[in-house]
Amino acid sequence: MHRPLVITEDHALLDDLVRIAAAAGAQLDVAHMPTHARPFWNLAPLIAVGADQADAVAATSPPARDQVLLVTRDPEDPDTWRKCVAVGAQAVVTLPNDERHLVERLADAMEPDPRSGSVICVIGGRGGAGASVLSACLALCASGDHLRTLLVDADPLGGGIDALLGHEEAAGARWGDLVAREGRISSSALQAALPSFGDLAVLSFHRGEVAPIPSQAMRSVLEAGRRGFDLVVVDLPRHLDPAATEALTRAKTTLVVAPADVRGILSTVQVLGEARKHTADIRAVLRPGVVDDEMAASSLGIPSAGALPDQPRLTATLNRGELPKLGPRTVLGSLCTSLLRDLLPA
Repeated sequence: MHRPLVITEDHALLDDLVRIAAAAGAQLDVAHMPTHARPFWNLAPLIAVGADQADAVAATSPPARDQVLLVTRDPEDPDTWRKCVAVGAQAVVTLPNDERHLVERLADAMEPDPRSGSVICVIGGRGGAGASVLSACLALCASGDHLRTLLVDADPLGGGIDALLGHEEAAGARWGDLVAREGRISSSALQAALPSFGDLAVLSFHRGEVAPIPSQAMRSVLEAGRRGFDLVVVDLPRHLDPAATEALTRAKTTLVVAPADVRGILSTVQVLGEARKHTADIRAVLRPGVVDDEMAASSLGIPSAGALPDQPRLTATLNRGELPKLGPRTVLGSLCTSLLRDLLPA
């Protein structure tokens, strides 16, 4: 993979850029004059032109391209924007004020094959409604169709979605390893760190005492997830904390699993009252009950996305560390396939 290119003779500026690149997990190619840069100009994922070399670069009339930045350490230089236009740069980066922005630009440039994955949140309208089971089954169904999928456990008190999958002993990072991170997380680094099973990666909690997820950590994980995966499924707690709120604001669609009985409907209405403050597209997945599906959806005031059937032997299956079968001819497999078809881009 080609590396970002820096063109400068300013040694102090170069020292800053090498340090910033290291923070982004990147190494640089360095050209001290424009003639040395010519072989790399069309290949580098990003080019940082020092203000000291801008006019010299412009004099060589390099081909127009995107991802060119003019980097300066002098915010008062009145000639900065003329140099920016002359060199064909899309933006000016002023150090040290724009260091974090430059770290993100360099890290983005190093991402292999960036994707634009969809975030789907799942939340239970009542305790035990089956939101975690639906989250896990959606993720398994998507990964089984060769969609690169990230399953995120956002419920610190849920017992661990990795245990639901029967993989609680799998090696890899958990939330406790990520919550201290600030700023951007590389999608490739996230994929490499998490427990993975084919096309499915899982982010859950360590056993024992757990701390709430900071909203910044959730934001960084979901941004990395959208860049590196086709689908991100987030299993939310019913009591929305800042991390759950962060996930809802980034969700393409939120599925609320609602038992179709009186208490289930009343409880789900309460959950919807909070969820609607943070996301727009909310759909119901109804569990069988004494209230028919049409009346249940009408009472909730949101469209029905489907019905999650009762599984008579589900509890015993889960306690064995297994999930119900998801073949295309099973009711649950058919539901997940239908949901993914309706919610994801073609």
